[in-house]
Amino acid sequence: MTPGTGISSGIAAGHPATAEAGLEILSEGGSAADAAVAASLASCVAETVMTGIAGGGHAIVFDAARRKTRLLDFFCAVPGVGLERERPELVELAVPFGAELVHYAIGIASCAVPGVPAGLGALWEAAGTMPWPRLVEPALRLAREGVVVPPAHASCLAMLAPVMTMREGERIYAPRGKLLEAGERLHQPGLARALELLADEGPASFGSGSLGRELLDLMDGRGGLVTASDLRAYRPTWSDPVETSYAGARVATRGGLAGIAGALARLPALSGATEAERALALCDALEGDTDPGETTNLTVVDPRGNACVVTTSLGLGSGDFLPGLDVHLNSMLGETDLLVGTLEPGERMPSMMAPTLAFRDDELVLAAGAAGGTRLRSALVQVLGGVLDEGLAPQDAIDRPRLHPAADVVHLEPGFADEAVAALSGRARAVRVWPELHHFFGGVSALGTGGAGADPRRSGRALLFG
Repeated sequence: MTPGTGISSGIAAGHPATAEAGLEILSEGGSAADAAVAASLASCVAETVMTGIAGGGHAIVFDAARRKTRLLDFFCAVPGVGLERERPELVELAVPFGAELVHYAIGIASCAVPGVPAGLGALWEAAGTMPWPRLVEPALRLAREGVVVPPAHASCLAMLAPVMTMREGERIYAPRGKLLEAGERLHQPGLARALELLADEGPASFGSGSLGRELLDLMDGRGGLVTASDLRAYRPTWSDPVETSYAGARVATRGGLAGIAGALARLPALSGATEAERALALCDALEGDTDPGETTNLTVVDPRGNACVVTTSLGLGSGDFLPGLDVHLNSMLGETDLLVGTLEPGERMPSMMAPTLAFRDDELVLAAGAAGGTRLRSALVQVLGGVLDEGLAPQDAIDRPRLHPAADVVHLEPGFADEAVAALSGRARAVRVWPELHHFFGGVSALGTGGAGADPRRSGRALLFG
């Protein structure tokens, strides 16, 4: 517990190795930002079916001493500043997601300007206390030794096999001619070389350094859209969070496409509601989601009460890797949900990401975030409701079966009462009950006054400090 607040100190993340990297830094006296940077870099090795250093992200940071909360936007930017070559066509790809086929666009033309290294650098500069090379060490160790693939990641890899095994990906994810399975070790030796460059050159390696030059060489060779001007112009940006009241708590989050604040404003009290009333209320609050994508999230609170929630993603991944470095490029320009309005070169792309903090009497009581593309809102709102309104411990709220309304179908995990299924069906909607908990329903990580929680749907791990 952190002094004077009762909130748990530790880390919750989407992979055991990611959580262990963050705890290692906390154990050496690092700040929440230090641990979040180290864990995020580790996730770029351990969770490469979800994220990577050529992706983008968002973070929310709470400075306990100054009582200040800020958002950090390091999401991908629209490429093409100073572009003179013709734009190549995207590659259409259909991916089986559960029982449904979801259509994506990948290839070199889907890669937007990466933001993860610059964003983690900005987070470290603002709130870090340890040397940058030390924060790279846990990820570098994982890249050199390999990392075990947990069950949820193996399942996701099987789903994304058509893109993950393109080009260099076949050597990484299907050695010996077959996809890696749960319990096997993922080896990405090129990532060790990439992380060595990142440790030596700092976060700017992907802008003006060696990693940036490798990216530009690949763009030139395959006709991609990212230019040297794009990399020079990219800057992470700080801003104030959107705030709303819910269940007696002040909730600070991102605006953006997820619309967490709006969903919470529409959500009536859940405490004391029947199963049917709760299911209907959640559906009404969560209306209006679309297709899935892949993301990861981690949440850190240090012993001094500082908090940092970081969400990152590659999208699906473009199927292109930096030669010899095993760095998978993002596919944000192929994510149709993000192509909102007129996007001009240099502009930041929209995002569903919504790292979130909740306060009561100005004391931090919950830090949480979610992964899962457009199911991110459904996952996070249900956990926020469970913890803040219904009084559940974070892990209990995360473990509880979820629902997700999409168009005229309500997707349900098993475990909802028959009365809830009947009530939803009575709304003249199709109800699909999935056979088991599934990563389709997002992944949440949280730390609160009731402990820590990580999502079993993503094989997550929560580790308390002290």
